[in-house]
Amino acid sequence: MAEGTGALRLVTIRTGESLPAIVRGVGAAPIAPIDPRELTRHAPELHLLALGPSSQARDEPGVGAEREVLRARCSCWWHQTPPLDGHGAGKVGAIGHYAAADAEAGTWLIEAACRALRDAGCTIAIAPMDGNTWRKYRFIVDRGDEPPFFLEPDQPDAWPDHFRAGGFNELASYTSALNIDLAQDDPRLEAAASRLASRGITIRPFDPDPARAEADLRRVFKLSLASFRHNYPYTPIDEAEFLEQYRSVLPFVRPELVLLAERARESEADAAPLHESEPRPARKSDLEPELVGFLFALPDLLQARRNGSGVSDTIVIKTVAVAPGAAHAGLGSLLVGLVQREAHARGFRRAIHALMHERNVSQNISRRYAQTIRRYALFARRLTPLA
Repeated sequence: MAEGTGALRLVTIRTGESLPAIVRGVGAAPIAPIDPRELTRHAPELHLLALGPSSQARDEPGVGAEREVLRARCSCWWHQTPPLDGHGAGKVGAIGHYAAADAEAGTWLIEAACRALRDAGCTIAIAPMDGNTWRKYRFIVDRGDEPPFFLEPDQPDAWPDHFRAGGFNELASYTSALNIDLAQDDPRLEAAASRLASRGITIRPFDPDPARAEADLRRVFKLSLASFRHNYPYTPIDEAEFLEQYRSVLPFVRPELVLLAERARESEADAAPLHESEPRPARKSDLEPELVGFLFALPDLLQARRNGSGVSDTIVIKTVAVAPGAAHAGLGSLLVGLVQREAHARGFRRAIHALMHERNVSQNISRRYAQTIRRYALFARRLTPLA
């Protein structure tokens, strides 16, 4: 469906529909269309396009003035979006897959997206979020001096202002921090290691053997659902999408930088599933250690590409997950300390603690070693007054 106002034309693509031919011919278009495969995987309820003359055509008469190009795009979700604290029974809509060549087209399209969400019954819109927090979400709002790092979401600095101009305000804040001295050690680590070992917890590196790696990723999936279920904002993810995300980065993994904390099970009673979909082992011989902690780090490959040497002196600590329960207190700190110690022994000098929510316990761990280098934000706009 298409509709227009002035120089811009809105094209609405619903789930299962194909991108129109005009978008596929990128040519002189100022931004690229979304990958159709990503659109299929993420299954938004709507994908919106703002089409119009390019800024070049408007500024230089005769330069492709007759050609309509992609000026902005975004997607909208309103099913299975994360609930928001303090929003009661209101329906949450998400705007993601955002890209805009200029503020005029961007703000125009954001308003169209908000209308679509309001028409679907949503009372608040959050952005940017590609449907849920397991995919891309957040904008960089304070870039600092450090260059981008591997697996960090990035965008032109102007895009947050497009949403601010459209009535959005910051809903949640996140930071990344940099430890520039991996030689420093937390004196509390040894006591934590001893205490956790007395509870039967052991820590090992990731096993890259394909069969073992696949099995461990499935265990990490179950642990992640249990560990992150109270994160803000949160929705569960299906196992297939989770495994696809992790498989895509396995070629870049160094096993010694990925740590798994396990606790031996003494009986079938110890094998209580982390969540309802996990089956119980039938016999004691089937019992494997319970995964109670996981840390995922890898070298900063963007740094290696920038310096041309193919070598990085920085690791990115991307994910730390710990099973709920007082028995695992201190495990997150221990995993961070151990991976930094291992990285230092292997010649790395720095560690980036990536993408931490301002109220997450990971911030407390990070402050022992690192200083903030970047700030991100998730934005929100109320669409209708709450009853």
